[in-house]
Amino acid sequence: MMKESFDFTITEFSGGNFREKEIQSILEIPLTINLNGREVVTLLTTARYPDYLTVGFLKSDAYISSRDQITDLKITEFDDRIIADVSTIHDPWKGRVLEYSITSGCGKGTNFGRNVSTISKRTIKSELIVTPEQILTHANELHSRSTLYAKTRGCHNSSLCTPDEMLYFREDIGRHNAIDMIVGQCFLEDVPTNGKMIVSTGRVASEILLKAVRIGVPILASTAVATSFSVELARKIGITLIGNIKKDSFWIYNDQGRIKGM
Repeated sequence: MMKESFDFTITEFSGGNFREKEIQSILEIPLTINLNGREVVTLLTTARYPDYLTVGFLKSDAYISSRDQITDLKITEFDDRIIADVSTIHDPWKGRVLEYSITSGCGKGTNFGRNVSTISKRTIKSELIVTPEQILTHANELHSRSTLYAKTRGCHNSSLCTPDEMLYFREDIGRHNAIDMIVGQCFLEDVPTNGKMIVSTGRVASEILLKAVRIGVPILASTAVATSFSVELARKIGITLIGNIKKDSFWIYNDQGRIKGM
C-alpha cells in the first residue's frame, strides 16, 4: 500500500517572523480507469481503496448497473500512477455519446448532461426520518474520524449512515472520490444504500447530488453549502438536502418530511 502522506520542511510566516516547520502533505496520484480496454477517465486520488473508487465511479456514471456485469477487476500500482483495468460482459459504450465537462470539482466529468436529464426524471421516495440531533452527531463523528485531515488538512470525508450509526467512512483529496469509494464498496458487497443517508464535507454541487440520487439515498447532508442547481434538483427530485452543518446548527434546503420536528 502506498504512503498516504509525505514529510516536508517548509517556511512558515507567523507572528511577524519566519521559521522552519515540519508538515505532512497528502498523497496525490492519478488513477486511470480502463473499461474493456478503453480509457474512461483519470482521477486524482490518495490511492486508498482504488478498487472501490473504480467501481464506484463506473456505477455513479452509469457504465455498470449490476455487480454480475463485472468479469474482472485488476489494480496495478506504479510509483507515480495507478491503473485499473475493468472487464464486463456487456458493452458499456452502447448507446452512449461520450461528452466531457469540467465539473466544479475541477475534474473531467463524462456525460453530465445525460446524467442530469435521466436522473432528474426520478422521484426519491423514502420513509426515512432523522432528528436534528442525529444529523449533528454524524457530522461531529465525521470530523473526529478524519485522522488524515488532522495530519495533512488536505482531504474531504464522506460517510454512509443510518440515523443511529455511521456504517462506512472514507477520506480522499476529492469529495467526489470519497463518495464513490462508498458507492463502490456497497456495490461490490451488495449493501443496500436506499433508506440511508450520506454525510460529507465539501460543497454540494450538482454532480455530488446526482451520485446520491443514483444510488437511492434520500438524505444528503454536508458541512459545506450547496449550489443553486443542486437546490433546484433536490426540490424537483425529492431528496432531502442539508448543508452548512456547524456545531449546533445547519441549513435545510429541502426537507420532504424526513427531518423530525419540521
